[in-house]
Amino acid sequence: MSIASRLNLSDLFHPAVAAWFDRCFSAPTSAQAQAWPAIQAGRHTLIAAPTGSGKTLAAFLAAIDQLVRQGAEGRLADETQVVYVSPLKALSNDIQRNLEAPLAGIREALQAQGLPDVDIRAWVRTGDTPTAERDRMRRRPPHIVVTTPESLYILLGSESGRKMLATTRTVIVDEIHALAPNKRGAHLALSLERLDALCGCRLLRIGLSATQKPIETVARFLVGADPAGSSECKIVDTGHIRARDIKLEVPSSPLEAVMSGEVWEQVYDRLASLAEAHSTTLVFVNTRRMAERVARQLSERLGKDQVTAHHGSMAKELRLDAEQRLKRGALKMLVATASLELGIDIGDVDLVCQIGSPRSIASFLQRVGRSGHAVGGTPKGRLFPLSRDELVECAALLDSVRRGELDQLAIPDQPLDVLAQQVAAEVAAQEWSEDELCSRCFAALGLTAV
Repeated sequence: MSIASRLNLSDLFHPAVAAWFDRCFSAPTSAQAQAWPAIQAGRHTLIAAPTGSGKTLAAFLAAIDQLVRQGAEGRLADETQVVYVSPLKALSNDIQRNLEAPLAGIREALQAQGLPDVDIRAWVRTGDTPTAERDRMRRRPPHIVVTTPESLYILLGSESGRKMLATTRTVIVDEIHALAPNKRGAHLALSLERLDALCGCRLLRIGLSATQKPIETVARFLVGADPAGSSECKIVDTGHIRARDIKLEVPSSPLEAVMSGEVWEQVYDRLASLAEAHSTTLVFVNTRRMAERVARQLSERLGKDQVTAHHGSMAKELRLDAEQRLKRGALKMLVATASLELGIDIGDVDLVCQIGSPRSIASFLQRVGRSGHAVGGTPKGRLFPLSRDELVECAALLDSVRRGELDQLAIPDQPLDVLAQQVAAEVAAQEWSEDELCSRCFAALGLTAV
């Protein structure tokens, strides 16, 4: 008997929360079934599972349940209790929208059971948040703050932000593999230690990722090192291997060291052919310039209103419009950079095409995982090498995926520039003893005090 089939939701969740889940889903996924008991028991938890396995709901539903219980007992105050951190501003906005359905559904379940209404508010706080919305958050803090590592750092440096965050109890870090191996991750690790100090306790930390190796290293990155002792983290690993339809696409003309115009024409024609054979196609490229060029070429073949680009240099409104058009089925093809690599909800995508080598197994899996993005779905991807060297690299990449291999993740070693920036920001916000500040900061980065 599987863990999911043995799990009794009524033992873990408020009746209204359990009723909403039972109405919307046939059963918990393996990741959810293993994570919920640990989270409800107050254990730091890292969830590693394939794309489309319900990881985000696993983290949020446990946090929402605590808020519902407080509200049902008349104890839910206007204070922030959950901070969700994502690597992308677009992902933050998407998560906020996707929270609306469970929150509304749980309110309906409360009403059906004759229980008091519970109004749980989730707001986004990123660089794109309008001033009026920021003022509203200061006047009446949301229960759930959806933000990015950079905006969390800014909030920790302002008086109003610190006042809002001081009541936090749970932190959710999504797509943690995109943060851990770079200095954004080091920055976040220090911000989380500062947030712990501000709240006066060790906050419950939940990490989510589809691809990570070694998983124990990522777990240590998530929880840091408790100055009072070692922090333990429950690792829920349901694997990253799933059924995938992935193939290599090679043009009829020979590949050279540099792509010729003739070969590019063949690639564009093949992309158009694939798009015609599928309802929605997502094309990933490695640069913003190439996104614009490929989108222009494909629009000439498929129609100007059927193809558009998506990348970080575009205005927020244009990016959101492209995402929503694809989600509604109004686009045949969207050409994107890494701006759509992570878990943004763009609806049902039938096919993902990667132009050029993605340079890592994790990136390729994330990108192909944008298709078949549902429990039980089958991702479908096509990989287009752009040179003879890339042909060898792409062949090795597909072989690694089929053998279930992952990239080795490495945490930055002694990022002292990040440490200096965070220390300066924290001592500007409040007074610290040198020993305590060093203990917290060095533990977060795995450093040893001299």
